[in-house]
Amino acid sequence: MPAVIHQPDTIEKLRILGRDGQYDLACACGSTKDEHRKRGPDGNWIYPVTLPNGGKTTLFKTLVSNACNNDCLYCPLRDKNDVRRCTLGIEETADVFMQYLQARQVFGLFLSSGLTGDADKTMARINAIAAIVRRKHGFRGYIHLKILPGASPAAIEETLRLASAVSINIETPGAEYMAKLSQRKDFLKDIIEPMKLISRLTAKGTRYERVKSTTQFIVGAAGETDKKIVRYMTGLYQRLKLNRVYFSAYQSAPGAESLSAGKENPTDRLMREHRLYQVDFLMRKYGFSDADILFDESEKLSLEKDPKQLWAEAHPEFFPVNINNADKFTLLRVPGLGPRTVKTILDGRKTGRISRLEEVMRHGKLLQKAKSHVVF
Repeated sequence: MPAVIHQPDTIEKLRILGRDGQYDLACACGSTKDEHRKRGPDGNWIYPVTLPNGGKTTLFKTLVSNACNNDCLYCPLRDKNDVRRCTLGIEETADVFMQYLQARQVFGLFLSSGLTGDADKTMARINAIAAIVRRKHGFRGYIHLKILPGASPAAIEETLRLASAVSINIETPGAEYMAKLSQRKDFLKDIIEPMKLISRLTAKGTRYERVKSTTQFIVGAAGETDKKIVRYMTGLYQRLKLNRVYFSAYQSAPGAESLSAGKENPTDRLMREHRLYQVDFLMRKYGFSDADILFDESEKLSLEKDPKQLWAEAHPEFFPVNINNADKFTLLRVPGLGPRTVKTILDGRKTGRISRLEEVMRHGKLLQKAKSHVVF
């Protein structure tokens, strides 16, 4: 009797590809609860994103295909792994997104894909879907498109024409670590050169300056240190002007027993991810530099204490801080005080003196932490 091969319909494809899309978390997690992905009513992942103007929206995110020619050891979808493969059609993907949009379940689109054929062939499929959504359906909202390593300048420029934001995953802090994960990716040629091109094409005053650019590190797969990641992150912000750097703790994958991650507790990798997000926030929002971040003898961030608290403990001469005359960035060095509370303090000082912290922040652990570092 001949075997019957079941071909998945669109909904089943979305379940498979939505599940597999969890391994790419760029634009899907962060340091606050409203930056984390959530499951939609049909089981697909719905992703929150903070827009450049400070507003928030939710994205429909899917892989276009989970078939992949790459050999990345950290990835469960790499070419030799036995997983159920499927690919969405171009019109099919655009139509599904529009259904979600019209039902007001999402307000934007995030497209990524495994590498099918070569990078430009895959980018052509991603760009074609975005083009239909933009030109046929007239969608003017938020679209985030993943750029595949090795994509040509022409493919990248077409992506920038269609996208509100783009990302290409750097994955590791340098070629030596990439070599531990993949024998097919050329770190400089396939990843760094496209990132530099994106930086030039989206610079202030250029045609695509409106397009935001992000990237993602895989934490713990290649034996890299937190210090290496932070130093690379600094360069990405300063030299390439990235808008955001994301981190994804390595999730153990079948057949990847040789990775350095096998020696690290998975819970510790998740805490490393969390600490890196805290460092990123300190550098983007609090005025910290990479020189202010403290590491242990193995160049790792503390798993027990947050990096701002460690800085405070290492600089007792900086405290106490006077609430009534310190500037914004001095106040942001105080453990327990965040940007929102500091703004409340600065606004409150315009009409009078502040005599106690309870006037500007709620009771709780952060209040108690701040109290021992301030005077009035």
